[in-house]
Amino acid sequence: AGLRLAAATEDRHTHRRRWLARVAGSGERLFLARRDAEVLRLPPVIDVFPETALNRDLYYWLAALAACPDERGEDGGESGGGQKDSSDDGFWRNQAASARILRDWPGLVPRYQGLVTAYLPHRIPPQQLPQGEAQREAAIRQALLEPGSVAHFPECPANAPPPEPVLLWLQPASPQASRTAGHTGASQTVASGGTVQNDPAHAHKAERVEMPHEKNGILLPFRAESLLSLAEFFKINRSVDDEEQPDAHAARDLERLSLSRPHDKERIASRVRFDLDLPSAAEDDERLGEGLPFPEWDCRASRLRENHAFVQDMRPRQTCASAALPQHLRHLARRLRERFAVLQGGRSWRNGQPDGEELDLEAVLRAHTDRACHRTPDERLYRAMEKRERDLACLLLADLSLSTDTWVSNTARVIDVIRDAMLLFGEALRATGDRFALCGFSSVKRHHVRFQRFKDFDENFDGAIRGRILAIRPGYYTRMGAAIRRATRMLTQETATRRLLLILSDGKPNDLDLYDSRYGIEDTRMAVVEARRAGLLPFCLTIDREGGGYLNRLFDPAGYAMLRKPGELPQRLPMLYAQLTRQAD
Repeated sequence: AGLRLAAATEDRHTHRRRWLARVAGSGERLFLARRDAEVLRLPPVIDVFPETALNRDLYYWLAALAACPDERGEDGGESGGGQKDSSDDGFWRNQAASARILRDWPGLVPRYQGLVTAYLPHRIPPQQLPQGEAQREAAIRQALLEPGSVAHFPECPANAPPPEPVLLWLQPASPQASRTAGHTGASQTVASGGTVQNDPAHAHKAERVEMPHEKNGILLPFRAESLLSLAEFFKINRSVDDEEQPDAHAARDLERLSLSRPHDKERIASRVRFDLDLPSAAEDDERLGEGLPFPEWDCRASRLRENHAFVQDMRPRQTCASAALPQHLRHLARRLRERFAVLQGGRSWRNGQPDGEELDLEAVLRAHTDRACHRTPDERLYRAMEKRERDLACLLLADLSLSTDTWVSNTARVIDVIRDAMLLFGEALRATGDRFALCGFSSVKRHHVRFQRFKDFDENFDGAIRGRILAIRPGYYTRMGAAIRRATRMLTQETATRRLLLILSDGKPNDLDLYDSRYGIEDTRMAVVEARRAGLLPFCLTIDREGGGYLNRLFDPAGYAMLRKPGELPQRLPMLYAQLTRQAD
């Protein structure tokens, strides 16, 4: 009576694990029951055993431990009288409480014996542990089988890992006041596989700290769009644009939340300044018409939000009308044009025609033989010259976010590599005669997605197009879903049989609002699915070495390629296009 029931925190443990658990990465973080003077914290999920009844019995047993005072007259698992919690102290306390429960409440004896019998095979046997750890494990097993029979916890070498936590015992309460966000909810649900779940909200360990006084520091190299992901103290009553549901998905990945009171009313924005204001209309790029509304996929509500993002078509304002190809690209461009010229649609002979420029000698010979054998001959005795054309359209969509301003070598930034790649891509496709468009994108929240149109399908790749590409500069953030939907609309207007959407990216989708989370990943994935449904072939080429964690979700394993060396992008991009079009043929 008088205790509040809440969810236990998920804590990281460094105990020795089995080989299979280390390979699978399981068992590193555990929900362990504990209680203090005010709160009893039970695991929100118990799936230790395959039987539902045993998992439910474990909840009852942990509650019984919390309800049983130890022999020193202290109510529960919190050490009192100025005594310090230790492994030996917790070892003795759980034994004493277990022995008293089994003595005073004999109805729990069969349940406890069933729990111990089913739980011991889950622990590493002492025979598989080093000598010091084996003695420690044997003492734990003896204490579980006969509570109160082991007086002291064996010592172990200082460099040995801590013992594996005993899931049938209460863990010592933290010496700090660990107030968490989880609160009531003792109701339980039974899931598949024998899992029993508690319903309290997700909980965190928390600590009260002093607000740091430092206002200046060393700015290490960083990716600009990741600035909002750095650890920082934020006022919890601040509003976030476009976050209609005040959830905290990112906080679930933190092991501890640190709370503090600000020294003054100074806002975080006054200490971290990052100029991302849009330029004035006179200095900004040229706007092409009015903005276009596009939907976004809301993974939280599992629905498509119509007219949620607005895409503004734009074009560089100050460009050279007849820009030449840069000197360092001319030799490679000449080699690419020679290679891609073989892909150009040419003229070829077609045999077996009813009329044409020449006789088909093989057809004439077969017809003469058929007449000699009193068979009806085939009268298609000519061959004609026919022009073969490639029925293909491609749109290259490049990520022009602020992260492209980072350096990949001593002489080039990511934006320079993307600029060279687009120039060489245009030179190569000009040799094939394929219809193609060159575009880029960046964003500042959902109301301003900038879609740069450097070359449209009906334009020739000439000096004016090169001038627009050479005027490329880093933009803002990466709202990829809206840009893909805009590119999809442009490609679907083409009458080509095969339509390829090539995406150049250097990082995952992100923006200033909740797009920098699972929301952005799921919206981009839905935009790719919509492009495939429209008959397009989307393919992503990325230079993000950590992109495998999210690109599988966005494009599927066969829908993207990763470059280990960003400097190879100008050469690899045209060759990738040739490979994709050959597969389509």
